[in-house]
Amino acid sequence: MSQIRPLKLSGLEPLVITPESNFVNVGERTNVAGSRKFLRLIKEEKYDEALDVAREQVEGGAQIIDINMDDGLIEGKEAMVKFLNLVVAEPDIARVPIMIDSSKWEIIEAGLQVVQGKCVVNSISLKEGEQEFIEHATKIRRYGAAVIVMAFDEVGQADNYERRIEIAKRSYDILVNKVKFPPEDIIFDLNIFPVGTGMDEHKRNAIDFIEGTRWVKENLPYCSVSGGVSNVSFSFRGNNPVREAMHSVFLYHAIKAGMNMGIVNPAMLEVYDEIPKDLLEHVEDVIFDRRDDATERLLEFAENVVGTKKESKVDLSWRENPLQDRITHALVKGIDAYILEDIEQARLEAERPLDVIEGPLMIGMNVVGDLFGSGKMFLPQVVKSARVMKKAVAYLLPYIEADKSNKRQSAGRVLMATVKGDVHDIGKNIVSVVLGCNNYEIIDLGVMVPPEKIIETAKKENVDAIGLSGLITPSLDEMVYLAKEMERQKFSVPLLIGGATTSKAHTAVKIDPQYKYAVAHVNDASRAVTVVGDLLKESTREKYKSDLKAEYDKFRKNFKKRSKVKSFLGIEEARKNKYQIDWQNTSIVKPNKLGIQVVEDFDLKKLKDYIDWSPFFRSWDLHGRYPDILKDEKVGPHAQSLFNDAQNLLKKILDEKLLKAKAVFGFFPANTVNDDDIEIRYQDNSEEKQAIFRTLRQQLKKHGGKPNFALADFVAPKESGIQDYMGCFCVTTGFGTEELAAKFERDHDDYNSIMIKALADRLAEAFAEFIHKQIRTEEWGYVPEENLSNEELIKESYKGIRPAPGYPACPDHLEKLTIWDVLKVEERIGVRLTESLAMWPAASVSGYYFGNPEARYFGVGKIKEDQVKDFAERKGISFEKAEKWLNPNIAD
Repeated sequence: MSQIRPLKLSGLEPLVITPESNFVNVGERTNVAGSRKFLRLIKEEKYDEALDVAREQVEGGAQIIDINMDDGLIEGKEAMVKFLNLVVAEPDIARVPIMIDSSKWEIIEAGLQVVQGKCVVNSISLKEGEQEFIEHATKIRRYGAAVIVMAFDEVGQADNYERRIEIAKRSYDILVNKVKFPPEDIIFDLNIFPVGTGMDEHKRNAIDFIEGTRWVKENLPYCSVSGGVSNVSFSFRGNNPVREAMHSVFLYHAIKAGMNMGIVNPAMLEVYDEIPKDLLEHVEDVIFDRRDDATERLLEFAENVVGTKKESKVDLSWRENPLQDRITHALVKGIDAYILEDIEQARLEAERPLDVIEGPLMIGMNVVGDLFGSGKMFLPQVVKSARVMKKAVAYLLPYIEADKSNKRQSAGRVLMATVKGDVHDIGKNIVSVVLGCNNYEIIDLGVMVPPEKIIETAKKENVDAIGLSGLITPSLDEMVYLAKEMERQKFSVPLLIGGATTSKAHTAVKIDPQYKYAVAHVNDASRAVTVVGDLLKESTREKYKSDLKAEYDKFRKNFKKRSKVKSFLGIEEARKNKYQIDWQNTSIVKPNKLGIQVVEDFDLKKLKDYIDWSPFFRSWDLHGRYPDILKDEKVGPHAQSLFNDAQNLLKKILDEKLLKAKAVFGFFPANTVNDDDIEIRYQDNSEEKQAIFRTLRQQLKKHGGKPNFALADFVAPKESGIQDYMGCFCVTTGFGTEELAAKFERDHDDYNSIMIKALADRLAEAFAEFIHKQIRTEEWGYVPEENLSNEELIKESYKGIRPAPGYPACPDHLEKLTIWDVLKVEERIGVRLTESLAMWPAASVSGYYFGNPEARYFGVGKIKEDQVKDFAERKGISFEKAEKWLNPNIAD
């Protein structure tokens, strides 16, 4: 008889989990991601009421409570410690074990230091590699806690049977053999994903989990298996009878296979034996993938279970509802097919045409706002709602102008602009739409807007707030200048800062001190409505402004303290610690064809398989990695809907050739000179010329013999006598984007206007990836045998690199000027540089090619003034100009 080693946990009372124990239910209502109510209470610091949530879970039968404080607006570590300290003082709550849940190690460790009894850490994984996995597991063992291990490694989440058991076995061996972790304290989460999605690759999601569980219990002694059960039924949201049956069927078989704990909502469970036999058969067909048409049969059957047909393209039952319900339904669902018909009826019934906007339409948009605010709608859906709203308003405008009896009352007037020299506006446009949906009047000045125009328009239109957007690093300096100018001209309206290169740190340290009135960094569109509302409402604005100023002041002080801790080398010392390549033995391949090549009117269909979709979802504020995001419990259905719309528009782009792709690239003899400069030779109208690319070097003091990198380290020094090579390039898929976006905007279709720009950006990156692959295997040909998948290309598993000016390895945009001069980019393919060196069209990518097998990506990080001075001298520019372009990278 085998030895029994039960999982022993405790709060004030022990919880011993043996093979004979019933399923252990974990309560997740004290998780800010699992309960909107709990999130609100923590944000508002109503900890007494938050304790009541925990108490209700324990009274409701939760044997463990999961506590998570991961939210962008919460100081997670502080909230975790405070809440746990309150929990341990409440015997009726503290009697059960705690699950400390966070994606941030510092929060987990802070929780481990205050929790009593024996808790569970949720979670660790091999995602960041073995070293970090071992470090965290070792500390958890020292704290005496059990641990949940996610089926996730450096490659990604386990989504089939083989990957589940492979990661579980590897994790178990490391924990038990290397860390000496008690095996009974290991709990595997093997990833429960939805079934019944209609996609073939999802058909085995449930059975693979169940079989994976059985394998773990048979092959990894003493471990437990957990999971979030509601994920399995996500495709059937809105149909509770079917979902309840799916949960019961899945849980029944998963428990038999060895699953002994997890997150289950008891209210969403049917008793297995009481599930109607016909429903049971259909559900088990899907869970066990017993028929090719199992999903279709369950979908059809599900309509009868609910009693009414699920909404589909042919389901127009909602058209029988009262007028207000129809308008609200159209706005929430983003259906514009009948909106003009309904708006005309509303107009005829209203006293004034303006009343239709301020009445039925705003009632509907308030529902949209409430759903968005509570996390039940996501940005893509809100933008669809805005499309319906805009069509309705456009229809009413002639009647409103003819009436002239009154003006519409807006929540406030907000000026939006992408700053001078910058051409990127996807994020700005999304924020504009979201604010517009919440009754704010938007004055959008577009892109490349000079500060004097922003100031002039703000005064003329008497705006209530100004929103600035920027993607490239020089935009940050423009924002600082505008803040100074607003202060000089005694403005007293909030200044909102957003865009990819912006950050809370830059806003607090560089922008906020320049403007006495409120400055707020808005890190994603979903926060915009709350921030603007708090800054403009009379009841909240003074407190919000003072809290914001105090928060940024505190951040600045801490930031300066952190800066002082870091040690930097002088530039000459850093050069002595450069990365050393053995140039006598390294592999240098001469390009098959030196000089410049141009690609005209490239067939975009070739790029479809090279698209990296993860950034596409991020541009819509849906965060997650593709394709896993399509299965995500919270955003999966919304991501899938967005993805389907993107595929439809992409097909139209490709079939009708709506965008044009062009490229220019070249390879040149090259050598490093003066440590940090790369000298190339190239032909210009039969005349041989020289050009110099200036690179920047890391100056942060390294330990353990690590070098201070510069890109010049990857090219052979001239004094070595070895001829080396490098290349540079520019690709674009942006020609046609602005015209298409403008056409959509004329049709009041912001959704597709934003979509076309997001797709053009993805195609440009895919084009850069495609061309780089061709260069590695053919044009330069230093790895002719390479055969990498798209996933491997996205992970940059190839030899050689293509860093871009403005990015971490070469953060100054000034080198673009040299690329444009050498390749004659504007003359050859029409891509031009703005005064801030942004590329136009925006969907363009430029950079360098390095072919040495030891070349790698890195970040220059902070640099000292001695390197700025040195860089200015090498470039032949003033220190002030160099400082302006390198400003975000200069160490304080």
